[in-house]
Amino acid sequence: MRRLSWNHFRNLRAGEFEPCAGVNVIYGQNAQGKTNLLESMWLFTGERSFRGAKDAELVLQGETAAALRMDFWSEGRAQTAKITVSEGRRTAELNGIPKGACSALTGKFCAVVFSPEHLSLVRGGPSLRREFVDSALCQMKPGYASLLSGYNRTLFQRNALLKDIPRHAELMDTLEIWDERLSQFGERVIRQRTAYLEALSAPAAGFYAGISSNRETLSFVYRKSAEDLRRALAEGRQEDVLSGHTGAGPHRDDVEIFVSGLNARAYASQGQKRSVVLALKLAEAELLSRMTGEKPVIFLDDVMSELDARRQDYLLNHLTDFQVFLSCCEPGAARQMKGGALFRMEDGALSVVPPA
Repeated sequence: MRRLSWNHFRNLRAGEFEPCAGVNVIYGQNAQGKTNLLESMWLFTGERSFRGAKDAELVLQGETAAALRMDFWSEGRAQTAKITVSEGRRTAELNGIPKGACSALTGKFCAVVFSPEHLSLVRGGPSLRREFVDSALCQMKPGYASLLSGYNRTLFQRNALLKDIPRHAELMDTLEIWDERLSQFGERVIRQRTAYLEALSAPAAGFYAGISSNRETLSFVYRKSAEDLRRALAEGRQEDVLSGHTGAGPHRDDVEIFVSGLNARAYASQGQKRSVVLALKLAEAELLSRMTGEKPVIFLDDVMSELDARRQDYLLNHLTDFQVFLSCCEPGAARQMKGGALFRMEDGALSVVPPA
């Protein structure tokens, strides 16, 4: 990313900045606009806000519209994208050509984001870990989104049938058709997820070793809800009818994460959990780079808390292959940065901090 300008985006009234190609640290007290700045850049991926915000919430209070412009390098050339937020929706323009919905920008500007909410990837339930894998696969392989959609539609239809069977027993015989269709979709989803996690394993372990100064190890295992999905669906029909839900399939699978051989959800410290998510996100960026040929930008929001000095040093001085935007409250840790750029955010205004 070469340049960003904004107007009336959240509390960012009007301004622009030119980051360096390495690590860019944005510091400031809470509620000054640091996360808003990262969010504004993230929107150029074509995705929704990583904070789950509605489009109408992106406009500065009292204003009717917000505008963003980014100059970046992609597909071997300089490109410019614009995003306008008006009347509760976002629209995009790429290289002077209106594109309508911002989803048209997908694949043009690649990025990976870490925010404190992503700690639930370790702390929370299986659905969050499945979502992490599925989201990464959708970025890397456009066809996966269609596959996952096919599975989810079939699952919805099978569940609807399960709820109808108690009132219409004759429908029981049709379950076999849906079991066959669901197992075909499901087995393909599982293969894709398993292959992705196998590819993610080595870079994630490498990044975690770097973050922990080789004192700890990271590993994970894909836990299937059934080894033979077709058989599990057939054997579980009566129980599924009673519950009204499908009890086996990739929608029930999990990714079990281990730090130095111990289950991270149960035994990892807060700093270790943060390090796990960081390693997974960095590994996601590495794989995305290999698959697309484009180096994704890395956004690390409020990342320094709960990390000791060694882990902070790794983020500041060892991510040399990527452009990084890192937000934090205090500039102290950033003083150990060898190179990079330091910015201060106060009341929605960004300023460059000269080198000490």
